[in-house]
Amino acid sequence: MSLTEKINADIKAAMLAKEKEKLAALRDIKAKLLLEATSGNGEVSEEVENKIVLKLHKQRLDSYQLYVEQGREDLAADEKFQADIIEAYLPKMLSEDEIRAEVQKKIAAVGAGGPQDMGKVMGPMSKELAGKADGKVISAIVKEELGKL
Repeated sequence: MSLTEKINADIKAAMLAKEKEKLAALRDIKAKLLLEATSGNGEVSEEVENKIVLKLHKQRLDSYQLYVEQGREDLAADEKFQADIIEAYLPKMLSEDEIRAEVQKKIAAVGAGGPQDMGKVMGPMSKELAGKADGKVISAIVKEELGKL
């Protein structure tokens, strides 16, 4: 079952259960997936689906943080709830230890000699771990590992 089919089934279930907030989050995912499908060749790969869901989740968390900082707890609660719904559709993320192991392999492969080689390592790592790890976490680990050299 593809992500789009799963979303459609969950939308039906949310409609029958009259879960308005959950329905809003699911419809947002569906809208972004449909937009991608109609702008391209009609098919959305699993990798692109994961990127879309990851981006939506990140947007919700950023909005949540912003609302908390501004003291808007009512809006923050909505964003947090939607982020939690979207999180269920995210692919399994790598742990920090798994990311660190991949970064160490890449540093050895490209022959990085220190912090000045951040770009040599980050470019390939961002592509390899897209959808599997957050870019901020990857960047922090790369900096830390290059700092040890």
